[in-house]
Amino acid sequence: MTKADLVEQVAEAIGPGITKKDCALVVDGFLNAVKLALSEGENIEIRGFGTFKVRKRKTRMARNPRTGEAVEVPARTVPVFKPSKHLRARVEQLDQVSF
Repeated sequence: MTKADLVEQVAEAIGPGITKKDCALVVDGFLNAVKLALSEGENIEIRGFGTFKVRKRKTRMARNPRTGEAVEVPARTVPVFKPSKHLRARVEQLDQVSF
């Protein structure tokens, strides 16, 4: 699903009272709010969906696959998403549906 698909689904869910252009502004505003909060180190919790967090990864040793040489990967901060129990249950239902 692309952002355009998401905008289209939001527009359909709201109904004929709002344009796709307005929905695009809402989606962009939401995504920018998430980016800003994560860049400031804040967590975002959306009940029934999941939690966006910022996690610090430690320095670690890795291997260059071409040469096999050990390489140190520096510590860094990464965004992570933890789905809610409700979302995990909905996704697990896909295993029960045969394609």
